[in-house]
Order: sequence, then structure tokens, then C-alpha cells
Amino acid sequence: MLTKFETKSNRVKGLSFHSKRPWILASLHSGVIQLWDYRMGTLIDRFDEHDGPVRGVHFHKSQPLFVSGEVDEDEEDEGGWEDLDIHPEAETPRASANAHTSVFVAPTLGMPVSQIWVQKSSLAAEHAAAGNFDTAMRLLNRQLGIKNFAPLKSLFLDLHTGSHSYLRAFSSAPVIPLAVERGWNASAVPNVRSPPALVYNFSQLEERLKAGYKSTTGGKFVEALRVFLGILHTIPLIVVESRREVDEVKELIVIVKEYVLGLQMELKRKELKDNPVRQQELAAYFTHCNLQLPHLRLALQNAISFCYKAKNLTTAANFARRLLETNPPNENQAKLARQVLQAAERNMTDVSELNYDFRNPFVICGATYVPIYRGQKDVSCPYCTSRFVPSQEGQICTVCDLAVVGADASGLLCSPTQIR
Repeated sequence: MLTKFETKSNRVKGLSFHSKRPWILASLHSGVIQLWDYRMGTLIDRFDEHDGPVRGVHFHKSQPLFVSGEVDEDEEDEGGWEDLDIHPEAETPRASANAHTSVFVAPTLGMPVSQIWVQKSSLAAEHAAAGNFDTAMRLLNRQLGIKNFAPLKSLFLDLHTGSHSYLRAFSSAPVIPLAVERGWNASAVPNVRSPPALVYNFSQLEERLKAGYKSTTGGKFVEALRVFLGILHTIPLIVVESRREVDEVKELIVIVKEYVLGLQMELKRKELKDNPVRQQELAAYFTHCNLQLPHLRLALQNAISFCYKAKNLTTAANFARRLLETNPPNENQAKLARQVLQAAERNMTDVSELNYDFRNPFVICGATYVPIYRGQKDVSCPYCTSRFVPSQEGQICTVCDLAVVGADASGLLCSPTQIR
């Protein structure tokens, strides 16, 4: 990249780059010294102390100073040789009175914008955007009990790089980072810093939720699980602006964790081809996840099929009744449910005993996939709220893969309105 600075002078006699700032000094034949910002292409200051051409200029390596030198043109040697008769005891001659020096005092270095972001915020996403990953992790640990940060590594890097832009004036000059602020406009108050721009937002998660629903409907459970887990991993690193949106974020966590748990059980069921009893149990538990109505109907249809084939007609009839209660628009589903009910009425028995009592309310352990019935002790994940048997306390949650089961946490903090 070529940057051109124009000035009124016959010749440029010297140049000096500042070691840290995007500054360049130019000493001119006209006797003027100019200080330029090569990043912005603007003249910062000029110095007119010299009477003749300024032959040299140089920044101090560590101090906010520069030195310049001038030699009067009238004193320049015009040629020939001269013998100088210098007395041995004569003192070393001092610099000519016509040689001048100029001192430039640099402005005080301000606070980096990233440091301002960190000082003004308690939101983990904004700390990650500032590049302070350590403080971001401490906030997430304190607020949500998160201990496994491996799934969040790429998100941290995306937030940091997305909130900065980088400029290079010359190939030999250092790269200059520029902070990108959220909601900046031309009428913003000068020297008042806005929060960092973030690459992740709530509307993106809503679109990903729709994609997860679509994959679930199509039976692409591996893809759907990947999408829902991605949402769970992104939620701790988004920022919303209102209390209403905070409630929507918390609701989204509950929705997504139900799908993650259900899909994990369904994928586990497909691995157990030689264990029909466990297959029926997992299919039954899937119907107790809080799913969208079309997905609940598919889960009930699946459970009916497994239990009916295993001659567990009483259990199959229960699923058939639940399916008919949803008023399925698909006539094939309704027909299947009615046929199973008719067969069960002739022989209301179960051949296999299942660890499943649909009459007793329960939640499902996210690690062992067994029911935790009402009145039994359990522990929960402080982030996604999944429930577990007490033996899982202290382990990483197998649903969100982030937080420690049973850990103390203050709660999700994703909006400035929660701090005011």
C-alpha cells in the first residue's frame, strides 16, 4: 500500500519512524519539521525552530523525544583543501550557534479500548471480544458453573477477531488494531466508548433452532443434535438488550436441552439392537421430552411400534391414546393408534417388564437415561438445568458438555439490563 504526503518544500532531507506510534517525522529543506500520522494520512504538528535546511531528524528509542540538526548554508564548504592548525591544548569546538535542536513531547498514551470494555462490563461475551479470555472464563464459571471450555474455544476466537479490524500503512510498519464498537454512528459522543461489536446474536440462534427442527423432522438426528448443541454452546456468549429478550434466551435453553437429551437417547437406542427391553425404555423416555407437537407425534409413533412388536400391548396402548389426544393431522398415524388400541383391548398385557411407569411423573437422568420419579433425590446442571441422579454430582454435564453438575452458580448474565 502506497501512502503519499504532500508538502511545500524543495527537498525532504530526512525521515524517522516512531517505534510504537503510527508517526513519521520529515525534515525539510525549507527548515520545517513535520509530524505525520501515516495511518490517517494527516499532519499532526509542525516545528519552525530552524532557520536553514534541517539535515537530520530522529526519534528517541524509548523517550517521547526527537532530535534534529541544521547547518547554515552560508557556512558550507565550497571545495578545495585546507590545512587546519589546531593547538594541541585547544578545547574541542562546540556546535555552531546556528545549529539548533527541537524537542517533541508525545501525548500521553491513552487506555486501550479493549481495557475499557473489560472495566465497564460483567458480560463474558464482551470480555472475550476484548481478548481477555481468562476473565471471560472466570465469569462463565461463576455465573453458570462452566468448567469445560474446549467447546467454546472457537467461539472466543470468533468474538475477538470479529470485534477488531486491522490496518497496515506500510509493509515494514506494524499492524494497527482498531476496535469495532457496537451501535456506533457518526453522531456518537466523542471519546465515549461503546461496547464491542459481537458476531453472535439471538436472531441467529432462532434461525439455527428452525434448522434443528427441520433436521429432526427429516430424521437426520446426528445433524440435528449438532445444531442444538451448537446453540447451547453459543448462548453463554450472546448479549441482548432487554429483559424480555433475557427471558426468551432462558426459554431457549430449556427448549434446546430437551431436544439434545431426547436425540441423545434416540441415538443411543439405535446402538442397542440386541437389547429390545432397553430399546423400548429409551423410546418411551423420548416421548416425555418437551418436544414440538409434530416431533412428539413421531416419537409416540416410534414408541408404539417398538412396544407393539415386543408384545407389550398395555404400554403400546398408552402411547396410542397419547397420540390420538394430539389430534394428528396425518391419517396414517391416527389409524395406527386406533388399530393398536383395538388389539390391546383384546389382550391388555405386557410380556416384558420395563423401567417405565407412565402413571408416576418423572424426569430423565441426562447421563444414565433412567427415570427419576417424583420424591427421589436428584442434582441439576446450573446452566442447562438438566437433571441427574445424585451419583453424577461433580461431573461435566453430558447434555450441554460445559457445566459441572451440582455446582453453585449465580445464573445467566446476558444483558446490561440485568446489571443496572
